Amino acid sequence: MSEEIEKVKCMIIGSGPAGYTAAIYAARASMKPVLYQGMQPGGQLTTTNEVENFPGYPEGVTGPEMMVQLQQQAERFGTDVRNGWVTKVDFSGDIHKVWIEDKKEIHCETVIISTGASAKYLGLESEQKYLELGGGVSACAVCDGFFYREQETVIVGAGDSACEEAHYLSNICKKVTMLVRRDEFRASKIMAERVKKVSNIEILYNTETQEVLGDGNVVTGVRVKNNVSGDEHEIPCTGFFVAIGHKPNTDIFKDYLDLDETGYIINEPGTSKTNVPGVFVGGDAADHVYRQAVTAAGTGCMAALDAERYLAAKNG
Repeated sequence: MSEEIEKVKCMIIGSGPAGYTAAIYAARASMKPVLYQGMQPGGQLTTTNEVENFPGYPEGVTGPEMMVQLQQQAERFGTDVRNGWVTKVDFSGDIHKVWIEDKKEIHCETVIISTGASAKYLGLESEQKYLELGGGVSACAVCDGFFYREQETVIVGAGDSACEEAHYLSNICKKVTMLVRRDEFRASKIMAERVKKVSNIEILYNTETQEVLGDGNVVTGVRVKNNVSGDEHEIPCTGFFVAIGHKPNTDIFKDYLDLDETGYIINEPGTSKTNVPGVFVGGDAADHVYRQAVTAAGTGCMAALDAERYLAAKNG
């Protein structure tokens, strides 16, 4: 490696609402932040066609458009936004070391992690097709359920999150069909009982998705199979929700940061602080409960303020 080691005051790993908000605050505090956008510049919201629940957009906004605006706002105050992704870190010393694509080494006084979490999907070709088209496949009922009010929807999943999302959808959709792969829920008993009591939620056990059906633009139904009897049938719907979990993008930090059993970064309650001084976290890399753009932005703000205070105390 022949490149000279770069030294930065504030490194932000990952973009999206958390990363860009952290950048806005850090830049305004003269921390000269450097932000690497990661493998999906703009984060999960770049796959969202319509964002209607972020404050300040009375007419709504597309996910990609909102991310461009956030990036421009961060750059306006002097954030150095760069393409590329972090492949390795070393948080064992006072200086936090970060490597970009296994080549460039950067030494950072503070690091803000906003790498987010990726929704798990079934991996069906038809599912990915309509996900990319924005025509009826979603992994967030709270984000997108509104678009399917008074319509019929299908949700896949058997855990607490799936039950919560099904219950949410039942309040706005005409009918919700839950597809449960086994003969019972994985969810807690209280959550399972809650959905069982809702009249417009139909639960199909031992049922797996074979194909998401559509007209080439939007979803029109789902073909499912009973994995005990082998019977197949089609369910008409306009929205297909996948609630089988999220995977936080935190693997490169596991040797240095405290993570929970599913890989989310554990932060000090009420702060963005991790177990490593000078390393902070915002957004979905630590949040497995809310997972909303507005909460991600809020924790991004917290991370920048915590980083600023850390530097002020350290440099006295």
